[in-house]
Amino acid sequence: MSEVGSQATGPLDDVPVLERLHASPELFDRLRTLHGTEFAIQKQLRNEFADDLVRAALLLRDLRKRAAAKFTRADRMWFDRTGLEQSTSELVARHKARRFAASSEVVDLCSGIGADAIALAASSSVLTVDARPAATLMARWNAEAYEVAGNLQLQVGQAEAVDLGPRPFHIDPDRRPAGKRSLRIEDHQPGLEFLQQLATHPAGGAIKLSPASNFGGKFPGCEIELVSIDGECKEALIWCGPLRTATDWRATVLPTGDTLTGDPWSAVSQQSPLGRYIYDPDPAVVRAGLVDVLCEQSGLNRLDREEEYLTSDELIATPFAHPFEVVAQLSNNDREIRNWFRQADCGQVEIKCRRIPVVPEKVRKHLPLAGRQPLVLIYARLAGRAHAVICRRLA
Repeated sequence: MSEVGSQATGPLDDVPVLERLHASPELFDRLRTLHGTEFAIQKQLRNEFADDLVRAALLLRDLRKRAAAKFTRADRMWFDRTGLEQSTSELVARHKARRFAASSEVVDLCSGIGADAIALAASSSVLTVDARPAATLMARWNAEAYEVAGNLQLQVGQAEAVDLGPRPFHIDPDRRPAGKRSLRIEDHQPGLEFLQQLATHPAGGAIKLSPASNFGGKFPGCEIELVSIDGECKEALIWCGPLRTATDWRATVLPTGDTLTGDPWSAVSQQSPLGRYIYDPDPAVVRAGLVDVLCEQSGLNRLDREEEYLTSDELIATPFAHPFEVVAQLSNNDREIRNWFRQADCGQVEIKCRRIPVVPEKVRKHLPLAGRQPLVLIYARLAGRAHAVICRRLA
């Protein structure tokens, strides 16, 4: 993650406070022994420790709890709010680091709290560069938590001023340089012009972007990889130079590591009526434009040229799409849908849609769910017309 232009985010962005907190492990020991309301805990701690340290410790405790979904050693790591939000999850960072494994040295620009640098340091010597002293300090302590601090050289500075030399790079440009998140790469810091220049670096590298950003057509000659974890698209990676592979587009699903490649422009898919099974493609596949490639390679068919949902009569196992068994096909009519559920043994419903504007909470509120079974309601276009498909989620 990068916070090159970000403003201070609170007590954990203050280097002196961070250093004092790091030197006060007894505060965290004491915190673990206290129970009761948050107010009571704060009051007790403030009788024993300085107010600014108590505020920082309580914030860090909460951030560590949230970070457990991203990092296996979150309870020993250091974060501020923005640092955690923009950090690469451990699983994705390790996936990226595999491409750098043959490089003895790597430069991690806009390194933030060090999530990517830690993964890179497992096999390479890493120079980290970030404009925020607090982030650089947290990166050092986080590297210690993962026992790779000896492979890191940490530097406070601007990414644009770094001489990469013969070393490949990784960069996570700041998406909030003015305090508000932007999906336009032109608004990032460093911006598009610098990133395009980086993409020509002879040793190659990787540019981390939001999967929702406007990266299409901006990095010719590079490979674009979309990465998801458990069905949620997390990153778009622009692979440059020697680190790119022979494909232009790739979708990778974690934790399995299965990867789909192909040419979105030349793949041809078939369209068919709704069969016994309906499939929801992984968002990495959709964002990479590889739905037709998936159909071509797996034998699945589209339900509609403008709709990503797929279908088949025989169950087809693929890591790139989740299958559902079709129970009923209805028109997109609220009364018809409610009448169907009124007679069904359904007590819980999951609502999914892609191209059809639906507010799931509003739909669910008006469904009579007096039964026991969990079902799924998918709004999808079938041959140009909107339908409601009732189905069962398959493992």
